[in-house]
Amino acid sequence: MIPPSDRRARLLRMEEARRQTQHQLDIIDRQIIRRITALIPAMKPKHTAYRGGKPPDPSALLERHRASLAAITAERQPEIDALSRKLARQDRGIAVLSRHFPARAA
Repeated sequence: MIPPSDRRARLLRMEEARRQTQHQLDIIDRQIIRRITALIPAMKPKHTAYRGGKPPDPSALLERHRASLAAITAERQPEIDALSRKLARQDRGIAVLSRHFPARAA
C-alpha cells in the first residue's frame, strides 16, 4: 500500500506532466496556425480584374485554405496523435489517483 503522502506527491507530478503534455499540443496548434496564416496572402487571387468577364470564385480561396491546412496538419498528425494518446493515459491515471484525494472545499 502506498502511503497517502506518496500518493499525493505522485498525483501532483502526474498533473504537472499532463500540463506539460497539453502545453506541447498547444505549441503544435500555434505553429500550425502561424504557418497557415503566413500562407494566406499567397492564396489570394493574383488579379483583381475579371478574366473573360467571369468574376473570381469566392469559394476558391476557402478551398485552397482548407487544402493547405489539411496538408500542414497532416505533417504533424503522428506527433499530435502520440501526444493525444499520452494525454488520455495521463487523464486516466489522474482520475484513478484523484479518487483517493477528493477536491478540497474552499
